[in-house]
Amino acid sequence: MKDNYTVLMSVYWKDRPEWLRESLDSIFSQTLRPKEVVLVEDGALGDELESVIMFYKEKYDFTKVIKIEQNVGLGRALNEGLKYCSNDIVARMDSDDIAMPERMARQLEVFDRCSDIDVVSCWIDEFMGSKSNIVSTKSLPENHEAIEKYAKRRCPVNHPAVMFRKSAVMAAGGYKHFRLFEDYYLWARMLVNGSKFYNIQEPLLWFRVSPEMYKRRGGIRYAIDEIKFQQELYRIGFIGFGDKLYNIGVRSVVRLIPNGLRAFFYKKVLRR
Repeated sequence: MKDNYTVLMSVYWKDRPEWLRESLDSIFSQTLRPKEVVLVEDGALGDELESVIMFYKEKYDFTKVIKIEQNVGLGRALNEGLKYCSNDIVARMDSDDIAMPERMARQLEVFDRCSDIDVVSCWIDEFMGSKSNIVSTKSLPENHEAIEKYAKRRCPVNHPAVMFRKSAVMAAGGYKHFRLFEDYYLWARMLVNGSKFYNIQEPLLWFRVSPEMYKRRGGIRYAIDEIKFQQELYRIGFIGFGDKLYNIGVRSVVRLIPNGLRAFFYKKVLRR
């Protein structure tokens, strides 16, 4: 398979130019550089972000820039970007994270070795400020059976570090808009559709976190969206009624506790 893969990234106006540069640098300095990078501009970005994107587009002629006039959200933006991905193997990357140099090569090895695998992710190191300041590691189960079981309770892959077969994603309906849960919704539908998953058992991406991140994952609106999502997982037959009740109960508590307790829960209970 070598380097026949596409990197897919969405950018919107709240992204920070300096973080976008770090993210793009990590893509273009991979030990196995991509054949193609698809950057989706999700609405108007402003001069600074546009300048960063144009710099890399001019430097690397295999970069495609897709412009969406109005901000449509991550799921819709990624679905639009998928239309322009020429390779079946697509690696996701967020505009504020940093890929470790061998991330893509390690994931491609799995696809080369296992022809039945459709989704490959890995662990991620979560950092604050500098990537040398690791505050936690988000680990996930390795093999498909354990991943499928885990997915009944929590998102089974780290979306910013995922690589997948575009054909399998599209067969499951692609990304669909579901506020806050676009990626988890896709994985659930792919699992229902028979796709096979694998998680590499080591971190291959630095994931940027902040106290604001934990705050964004709380509140009444988040709890309501969580309930709607669990109902949808039940509707499509991914979880049973008991799973739905358990998930709503546990997750509602996490969304409604004070931010300090929620941050502690994420770092000490849900992480290594």
